[in-house]
Amino acid sequence: MSSTLDAAASGQLALGGDLIINRLGFGAMRITGPGVWGNPPDISMAVRVLRRAVHLGVNFIDTADAYGPEVSEHLLARALYPYPADLVVATKGGLVRPGPGEWVRDGRPAHLRAACEASLKRLRRDCIDLYQLHAPDPAVPLEESVGELSLLRAEGKVRHIGVSNVTLQELRRCERVVPVVAVQNRFNLQDRHGEDVLEHCAASGSAFLPWAPLGSGRHAVGTNIAPALVRLAEGRGISTAQAAIAWLLQRAPVVVPILGTASMAHLEENIAAASIVLTAEEFRSIS
Repeated sequence: MSSTLDAAASGQLALGGDLIINRLGFGAMRITGPGVWGNPPDISMAVRVLRRAVHLGVNFIDTADAYGPEVSEHLLARALYPYPADLVVATKGGLVRPGPGEWVRDGRPAHLRAACEASLKRLRRDCIDLYQLHAPDPAVPLEESVGELSLLRAEGKVRHIGVSNVTLQELRRCERVVPVVAVQNRFNLQDRHGEDVLEHCAASGSAFLPWAPLGSGRHAVGTNIAPALVRLAEGRGISTAQAAIAWLLQRAPVVVPILGTASMAHLEENIAAASIVLTAEEFRSIS
């Protein structure tokens, strides 16, 4: 393996204090069909991308029952079961998909229990390493939703619990019910509205998993790319996407970007960013 293509170059984090993961993860949403619905156009390519990610040192993969729906979890098991001993698999429950483009919140305890047990079967696991509430349901008290996840953990079906798409106030409510080891919110150079949640995670030692870590695209097209990011990338001879990934990795030691792609070329470009270290001035220039 090339030293420039090794996710371990991103550094490590002890998820929940006991699961050592490399800080460049893989988000398995984009291995599904268009609109995160149905099978991907090329199933064999999706399988190869997953296997290549693990070969390149990725040992943290994040998925959800809503991706497909169910497609992503099935593909993950198809590609990687029996799983490498050091691979940490995270999934989520709490969103349902009535149709393409539809995402409906369902945080009822009974639904979350059924969703977790179904994910266990699809992933062919006895215990899910990290199970996350995909989004708070305004129709259900948050304490009831995470309380059910706590029961699943006590039963040995879940090892650690995380939450996603939460405000700082919601996160604190969850933490009063159960230890939260990871938070997954939208966060990237273009969108830093969740900075207070990130700071809370950095202080508590919880992992912060930014979804959409490259914003709407790869910081390579469009008119919204910061000129400083373009200058930095051109000066270093790297892509703007790689510069953005390097910035995320240096933003805080608890940040674990989960970069999703169905492209082998983009996967390798992302992994190469693990070894890029920005100078203090470069980091400030794009911050």
